[in-house]
Amino acid sequence: MTRTPPAQPSLIKLARESGQDAPDPQPLDLGQRVRSLRKSLGLTLEQAAGQAGLARSTLSKIENGQMSPTYEALKKLATGLEISVPQLFTPPKDARVSGRMAVTRSGEGAAHPTATYEHELLAGALTKKAMLPYRARVRARSFDEFDGWVRHDGEEFLYVLTGAIRLITEFYEPIEMRRGDSAYYDASMGHNVISVSDEDATILWVTSL
Repeated sequence: MTRTPPAQPSLIKLARESGQDAPDPQPLDLGQRVRSLRKSLGLTLEQAAGQAGLARSTLSKIENGQMSPTYEALKKLATGLEISVPQLFTPPKDARVSGRMAVTRSGEGAAHPTATYEHELLAGALTKKAMLPYRARVRARSFDEFDGWVRHDGEEFLYVLTGAIRLITEFYEPIEMRRGDSAYYDASMGHNVISVSDEDATILWVTSL
């Protein structure tokens, strides 16, 4: 008698929860943003004020948080700093290189078995990832083995490593795929994968988080 592995929390849910302790973004300081943009262009207060068509004292007060500029002043500032008005309120991207990397040797990923798949989590040492990569052995042989459609937020990439599968989706005809074939799809669309080869197929899945 085949034993069904006990139900476990969704692999995707676990990965998303691992990044929930990220700090809330801090409100943007317009004065600091303007000063940072000006200095990145190598401009003095006088030069930036001249390019923007503003008085030096006005620009100084804006940078020091001593006055709130009108929309007309914001348009002049944006022109002088060679950006759009919305970019004045967009935090600068962090230019630092984190150097994060994780290597998962074959067979060493954390196992996460379900009734239909045997998942192996890859790059498990990294938290707060933007993507969830995992290898899966597809044990299911028919749609009836699933408890309805699998669906979740985000997008998903599938690549067949060995064997052959049938990708069944909510809005398209089933597609048979073999080694080397791949698919990219909206994961909120119902989807299931079954093996159609003699041996259980293995696939690589990459899901956005």
